Amino acid sequence: MAPSDSAADTAVPLVDVSALFQAPSDECKATDAAILQAAVDIGFLSIVGLPANVPIGRAARARLLRIFDLDKSVLRALWRRKFAPENPNVYRGWFPVQPGNLTSKEGMDIGADIAFGASLVIPDDPLRERTPLPAEGALPGWRSAIEEYYRAVNGVCATLMQSIARSLGLEEHYFDDAFHYGLSTLRLLRYPVRLPEKLVAFEDPEVWVSRGAERHPLIGAAHTDSGFITLLAQDEVPGLQARTRTGSWVDVAPHEHSLVVNFGQVLERWSGRRIKATEHRVVGMGEERYSIPFFFEARADAEISPLPMDDPESFDSVLFGDYRWARVTNFVEFRGMEALRAPLRGTKPHPRAS
Repeated sequence: MAPSDSAADTAVPLVDVSALFQAPSDECKATDAAILQAAVDIGFLSIVGLPANVPIGRAARARLLRIFDLDKSVLRALWRRKFAPENPNVYRGWFPVQPGNLTSKEGMDIGADIAFGASLVIPDDPLRERTPLPAEGALPGWRSAIEEYYRAVNGVCATLMQSIARSLGLEEHYFDDAFHYGLSTLRLLRYPVRLPEKLVAFEDPEVWVSRGAERHPLIGAAHTDSGFITLLAQDEVPGLQARTRTGSWVDVAPHEHSLVVNFGQVLERWSGRRIKATEHRVVGMGEERYSIPFFFEARADAEISPLPMDDPESFDSVLFGDYRWARVTNFVEFRGMEALRAPLRGTKPHPRAS
């Protein structure tokens, strides 16, 4: 396990995970322990030592983020229906900055069909709809770069879940099937600069936060992720913070050629609360910020129920797709769309791609 670069971010460990991608060894066991310790202590870590097929670093990010260079008229064809009623896509696609919110960001949500093909698309399920994409001629090579990245980080997350399984005393492939061709989302994000003079009349006082002796505008509201594992590629602009168990905020420093890992609410519950979903936020630093989170999520028909060693009555089992849709329709951009998806519970699961 590698140490953090400075005392300022010692609460968020930097872990070399190279042993996870090699033959079983004592080093692999030590890495499992380091990951679990971070998951228990703060629910955040940065990882290095990734396989060569994982495109990370500034150049790799730039290939994916080229979509932000497209003309707004081209992007509008990708907007979600909430923002462009003429478009068919509900869950995937582009979302613009929404004025008046604590969070100020725009970006694109991309589904598993980009990497694993149209056979995963279920037209009557918004969670498994086709991802709208720009024409190849508009961004030559962008689709192939997205597919490569999606496949690579999906594999990293699967390996991390195997590490977690071993640490919990389960067979290492215990979670594999639940995530086979799952609902994972690759998100491309831009946080524009939030100018203080435009926030003078902002009604929510929480838009301002203290970072040391300085006062900064919030650009990403405090929240915990709802799913399982989030793998984040962040640029060199600081601002990401995690809340410690004592309630203080610590910086999650950007380390080039690393990825940030944090854990979501479903995994916290599934693990018997051994693993923590950590609240985090993004503070504006006076510079435009880009990030690329990958939300590793289970299949729509995957059943989330107590682990074998836990009380079978500790929580009610749920099909992940049903949970996800109930959760997502609480967000302002999906409210009023609850009836667009029928729950799978009590119905025959949709066939899966092989």
